[in-house]
Amino acid sequence: MWQVKRNSKSPDAQTDQGVQDLPSSFLADGSRPSGWEHRSELKMRIHQQLLDRVNLTALDKLSREQITAQISAIISEILAEDGEVLNKLEKSALETEILDELLGLGPIEPLLKDETITDILVNGHKSVFVERYGLLEKVPTRFQDERHLLRIIQKIVARVGRRIDESSPFVDARLEDGSRVNAIVAPLAIDGSLLSIRKFSKKPISMDRMIELGSVPRQVAEMLKAIVEARYNILISGGTGSGKTTLLNALSSYIGPRERIVTIEDSAELQLQQDHVARLETRPPNIEGKGEVTQRDLVKNALRMRPDRIIVGECRSGEAFDMLQAMNTGHDGSMTTIHANTPRDALSRVEQMIGMSGIDISPKSARSQIASALHVVIQIARLSDGKRKLMSLSEITGMEGETITMQEIYRFVMTGRDADGNVLGHFEATGIRPKFANALAAHGIHLDAELFRPNAKFDAS
Repeated sequence: MWQVKRNSKSPDAQTDQGVQDLPSSFLADGSRPSGWEHRSELKMRIHQQLLDRVNLTALDKLSREQITAQISAIISEILAEDGEVLNKLEKSALETEILDELLGLGPIEPLLKDETITDILVNGHKSVFVERYGLLEKVPTRFQDERHLLRIIQKIVARVGRRIDESSPFVDARLEDGSRVNAIVAPLAIDGSLLSIRKFSKKPISMDRMIELGSVPRQVAEMLKAIVEARYNILISGGTGSGKTTLLNALSSYIGPRERIVTIEDSAELQLQQDHVARLETRPPNIEGKGEVTQRDLVKNALRMRPDRIIVGECRSGEAFDMLQAMNTGHDGSMTTIHANTPRDALSRVEQMIGMSGIDISPKSARSQIASALHVVIQIARLSDGKRKLMSLSEITGMEGETITMQEIYRFVMTGRDADGNVLGHFEATGIRPKFANALAAHGIHLDAELFRPNAKFDAS
């Protein structure tokens, strides 16, 4: 089943591109290294010999179980040749780590499989942090050295046709499951390569799950469903890691199956459940600085693809202007996200992005475009206890002079903390009935007047 290469006992022959020469199992003074160092050295040495003995092209034709069986036999042979004695548990753990190194992403593979972890943050080869339930903690995971970490980073970015080196020292990429990856290496990273992975749940978080977690009250979720079904344009605003993309995925579940959706992202991570979805992703420039395809290019192209709705993963630059044009020219029900701390800041950022487009347009005209294109701004945040909350739902009502007018419909009110540091609070209605309520009725969507009763409180947990 395997195509076995001739094995060489010479250390000089045990090399492979991207893999460092590995030390002997004995130190210079004749003693063995102890603890983690010996375990890590043994793993890397066996991995190196596997690369020398195995034809890696055969891996694609085998199942994980077949690979495991073959690898186990070869590892046993290598251990016997080197005089290494391991018990059954140690050998099983060693085989798992080597398979992770050979087929996966090495030391971080177990972290990727841990469903309780949402973020993996590597600060050099000796320091790894993870986020669980919204809180950061350090884990004992580590890499052999800086070259080992760099090899794993290069393995990730190569899978999506991107590169990272001294001439292009940072990159955005994604894993096969859609998890978002950012890496930055020397000379920009001073103390070692930095790797950040924002994991995506294999099962997308639904609105029902967000209600269960207390991120959105059921009453507000009813309003959000009505807004999406009535094809209002939505801007989701929030800070880094606040859950903007998660909420966008949840809202998209309310889009009807007969609509054609075009998604545009820097790194594809949206997990829409509809059948008729056309997914587009940007492309960075090549090594000659050519061939770049920006979000703005894709938004312009999307207008020729007969979309019913356009969803831009995140507006960062001049594509905001083209997105507004799409919303104003018949692509109702479009959505996007933006980094901002308040709904008013979000509109200011959109205005700034219009300026980045290079279009000669006055501030008043830009604000008029924003006021006519966007209908609803949803503000979300990650609180100090790690939980994500919808903080505000606001309606854009038009213009007064040169100012965009907004009115808040719902908000989250913090009232304190419990003994464990959890944020306490509730959602409440501001008492303002949105102007689009009558329009919703025209779509056959009738909302209970109790949803807008002044100071009506909704449970946040």
